[in-house]
Amino acid sequence: MDTSLIVALVIALVLIAVLVVLANSRRTARQGEEARFEAGQTRDLAKAATLESDVRAAEADESAARAEKERLTSEQQRMEADRQRTDADALHARADEIDPDVVVDDDIGADHDDDEIVVAEAGEVGRPGSEPSSP
Repeated sequence: MDTSLIVALVIALVLIAVLVVLANSRRTARQGEEARFEAGQTRDLAKAATLESDVRAAEADESAARAEKERLTSEQQRMEADRQRTDADALHARADEIDPDVVVDDDIGADHDDDEIVVAEAGEVGRPGSEPSSP
C-alpha cells in the first residue's frame, strides 16, 4: 500500500475516534443535565410533600390540643357541678336542721335514702308509709 493511503486511513481513524469521543462527551453532558433537571423536580416534589405532611401534622396537633382543652373544660365543669351539688346538699341539710316541721332521724345511715325525711304539710310529720302523727 501506498504511504499516503496509510496516512489518510490513520488520519480518518483518528478523526473518527475524536468524533466518537466528542459525541460521547456531549451525550454524557446532556444526560447529566437531564439528571440534574429530574433531581431538581424530585426535590421540589419532596419539598411539597414535606410541607403537606407538616401542615397535616400541625392540624393534627391543633385538633389534639382542642380535644385536650375540651376534656379539661369538661372536667372543670364536672368539678364545679359536683361542688354546687355538695353546696346544695349542705343547704338542704341546714334547712332541714332549722325547719321545725321536718323530722330528722339521727339513725339514718348509708343504707337509707335521703327521701327518708318527710316534710310536714298541714301540721303532719312522719315517715313514708307511716300514719301521720298529730301535733
